Amino acid sequence: MKFTILATLLTCATAFTPLSPSTVSRTQLNAATSTKQDFLEATPYWDQSTVPVNTYKNKAPFTGKVVSTKRIVGPKATGETCHIIIEHEGKMPYWEGQSYGVIPPGENPKKPGKPNAVRLYSIASSRYGDDMTGNTASLCVRRATYWCPELKADDPAKKGICSNFLCDSGPGDEVAMTGPSGKVMLMPEEDPKTDLIMVATGTGIAPYRGFIRRLFNENTPAAEAYAGEAWLFLGVANSDALLYDDEWQEAKSNPTAAGGKLRLDYALSREAENKKGGKMYIQDKVEEYADEVFTKLDNGAHIYFCGLKGMMPGIQDMLKEVCEGKSIDYDEWLGGLKKNKQWHVEVY
Repeated sequence: MKFTILATLLTCATAFTPLSPSTVSRTQLNAATSTKQDFLEATPYWDQSTVPVNTYKNKAPFTGKVVSTKRIVGPKATGETCHIIIEHEGKMPYWEGQSYGVIPPGENPKKPGKPNAVRLYSIASSRYGDDMTGNTASLCVRRATYWCPELKADDPAKKGICSNFLCDSGPGDEVAMTGPSGKVMLMPEEDPKTDLIMVATGTGIAPYRGFIRRLFNENTPAAEAYAGEAWLFLGVANSDALLYDDEWQEAKSNPTAAGGKLRLDYALSREAENKKGGKMYIQDKVEEYADEVFTKLDNGAHIYFCGLKGMMPGIQDMLKEVCEGKSIDYDEWLGGLKKNKQWHVEVY
């Protein structure tokens, strides 16, 4: 019996071909399984009381295996970003908006003899994974490099330990993983009419890919019921640095059965100008629609921020300025959003 099970697993592993993260359509996703995508749902599907947390911890991590690694930015992008699919055998279930920890191989340079510290990465797939089996998870990782002013180039002696490990990984490579962790970025699915405002810089797009696939690309209970507007703001340097644009465009053309829709706005800092003639950063793009954003929040929308922590001062300064123009007390307004759990922030 053991040999039969092993042979079956090996056959499945050999036959598995992941769907490309840049070419997946709703038709392909639905064809990946003969039934509705509902086998990983809670009862009812929006109940968050059973969200998995810390299934695997630092001292006893899970060993995942890389299925594929793909560069997903163009040649003129600022840096390299990769989409990495990892097999977890269904043993590390997660929900959209959660993160995995990755322990890169080698010793911790600050603690000789100890393993490297855990790095957290927002999961960039729905709970069903890119192949819809519930056995994989995807990460969106930007290779971290360090500019040397003397060399006037990236210093090869200094580089991100974990991001380089992941971006250089290939099929079959092992990855020590912890988690899943976090509940801050979960979607509020109990009221399917809830609008979502998703603000991201760079790889901060990761959790929103899980949101959008769940609502617009998969045959889930959430997708069937969703009747709100999911509004994505993405800030990157240029067009070559846009992430998953083909997926967003397809999702825009796929409203849900209940009337839910995706809306999309980009802030390209090196290709567009803000109203003052400066570079178009993410806060400038959100400000263009400030009246509509504030109205949605007043009506119960949830707003999410994910990306580099340097994005938040500009965002908060902009929101304060808008509040002043509307004669709104910013601290009271923000406090109300936080009290109602409409404000979600995950920056790094």
